[in-house]
Amino acid sequence: MNNQQFSIIDRIRSFKYAFNGLKLFFINDHNGRVHLFAALAAIALSFYLKISRIEWIAVLSVISMVFVAEIINSSIEKLADVVSPDYHPKIKMVKDLAAAAVLVAAILAAAVGAIVFIPKLFL
Repeated sequence: MNNQQFSIIDRIRSFKYAFNGLKLFFINDHNGRVHLFAALAAIALSFYLKISRIEWIAVLSVISMVFVAEIINSSIEKLADVVSPDYHPKIKMVKDLAAAAVLVAAILAAAVGAIVFIPKLFL
């Protein structure tokens, strides 16, 4: 076990690394930019439709879930490409599973969006 003393400087650095990871994600990942556009559209629509607090919680939760899934998926893909630059069936399986996690998150986000927005837009 690491017995290193708590350091506020180290905690601040960890935030710096995390924000750098977000920057890298949005700069280098096409899907990240697609999800960002969709998230901003959903947030703008939420303000426009004046959704309730519970609806805000639902919308922001699924937006976050999609981002988390996509960031983890991108991380797995980048690591897998380093570990096995050539095609390998097990690496393909790992990448496909990570992509499936994003798909599940995106389907749930679309369902929540439909439940929240369709009645306000069309009913």
